[in-house]
Amino acid sequence: MASDPSNLQIAAAFDELADLYELDGANVHRVLAYRSAAKAAREATVSVAALTRQGAVTSLPGIGKTLEEKIVALLETGDIPAAVKLRAKYPAGLLDMTRLPGLGPKRARKLFEELGIDSLDALRAAAETEGLRDVKGFGAKFEASVLSSLQAGIGERPAQRVLLHRALEIGEQIVAALREHPAAERVELAGSARRQADSVKDLDIIATASDPGALARALGELDVIESASAPNDTAARGRTHTGLPVDLRVVSPDNFGNLLQHFTGSAAHNVALREAAVRRGLHVSEYGILDDETGETLRCATEEAVYERLGLAYPEPELRENRGELSPGFVAPQLVCVDDLRGDLHMHTRASDGRDTIEQMARAARDRGYEYVAITDHSATHGFGNHVTPDELERQIERVAAANEIVEGITILAGTETNILPDGSPDYDDELLARLDWVIGSVHTSFGMPAAEMTKRMVAAIEHPWIDAIGHPTGRKITSRQPYALNLDDVIAAAARTGTMLEINSAPDRRDLDDVNARAAAENGVLLLVDSDAHGADRLQHVRWGIATARRAWLTPDHVANTRSWAEFSALRKRARATR
Repeated sequence: MASDPSNLQIAAAFDELADLYELDGANVHRVLAYRSAAKAAREATVSVAALTRQGAVTSLPGIGKTLEEKIVALLETGDIPAAVKLRAKYPAGLLDMTRLPGLGPKRARKLFEELGIDSLDALRAAAETEGLRDVKGFGAKFEASVLSSLQAGIGERPAQRVLLHRALEIGEQIVAALREHPAAERVELAGSARRQADSVKDLDIIATASDPGALARALGELDVIESASAPNDTAARGRTHTGLPVDLRVVSPDNFGNLLQHFTGSAAHNVALREAAVRRGLHVSEYGILDDETGETLRCATEEAVYERLGLAYPEPELRENRGELSPGFVAPQLVCVDDLRGDLHMHTRASDGRDTIEQMARAARDRGYEYVAITDHSATHGFGNHVTPDELERQIERVAAANEIVEGITILAGTETNILPDGSPDYDDELLARLDWVIGSVHTSFGMPAAEMTKRMVAAIEHPWIDAIGHPTGRKITSRQPYALNLDDVIAAAARTGTMLEINSAPDRRDLDDVNARAAAENGVLLLVDSDAHGADRLQHVRWGIATARRAWLTPDHVANTRSWAEFSALRKRARATR
């Protein structure tokens, strides 16, 4: 090969090998080993190829000596021998098929062996002629799903966006490194990352410097940058080892505010901003604000000066989506922040699929300044991993009581994350639920119900007297799973009517409810929760991403139930209201 493969190319090679082994019916542990290696390569912020040549690649999680040998072969020959052998056995189109929802390697192989389907085109033709429904395990719904996915282009191209937490991990590292440069004066992240969007496609960085050219050249010299184009005195472009494009713009201090505002966006916000400015005889660009009457261009050192000149209140970056922040009557809300939280009502321990004990989770929460936490391990019908049977939940109540005696300075609630069954009922009986301090209900099974049925299911759960809140209400995974078919208006109305809280789940790939729906819920009088859904003490910090969503939803501390003291929050629970 002319040059070493990038981290993304190495990850793709391992992903392909995992798919090929799965097609071939290999042991699941072998398949998972290659998927783990692909993840490690994809997320590594330094060159995996360079680590391999240094003999240090086994320092990456999930990469041992056997996988090191595969990378060495890839570096030396451009391919992995095992992949070459398996490619000769299975048509390349089978791997394209596995990217469709509901059609993994095993099911793709079944269609290949029984019907000879070996490509997306052949799959489309079979679905259009109703040729799939008679194969055991498939059917008319699967045919419709295939045609819908192909029409949407799923399977034809990989996702191009990166989850915010991954992007910020890199972006903040780059910004910190550039700030250490002797020429740097001010360095700030812009773009969708600054707006705390769910995901980003690139990183924009705005800077001022005593020597702009030196700072621009410094970008390409950072270890996190895989490749960079030739910089000039005001700009540089690069690509990280994770494949994320980076644009650096260096500007004079008196123009910094204009450029930061322009590159923070969003596009919709900036278009509306420019249109409003034109009506006042002004033209806004990254270079300044041109006054038609005087012919003068105002250059602004700060964003606040940009908005002030336009007669607008300053909106925080998270609000800049053209959702009312530019209206004449806009008053900037005092947005909720992480330090406002006083409790966390959704976390897991070793009793289900968590890593730590009740005491460890409680102490970590206390160290964050929390007054209360709820231990909400998965219930009996949770579809994945370990779960808590009714008998085990009885023992969990006792363990929480004992932990309250041991851990000082925090109130620990005995709770559960009960699975909402298809008929909307919880999977524990009411007598047991009544003995708990807190119940959060979530859908973990039967995701594919039609909208009317899923809405009825959710509303029934909301109306249940012992379910205090609904967890991750739409079930979305930002880059991997669409939300359930659900009428959110009906869900929000039911939550408002019953006093049931709705969660903003802070897991970085969930952030569910999203910002639009969380804002709608708050405007209709529903109290929101921002919970970590932590499966280990180190994951309590995930509330950062839930708070980011809450801020994008225009939420203040009053909108978020768990910004209240324990005495105030305790009274908001259904069980507390029922006894009044």
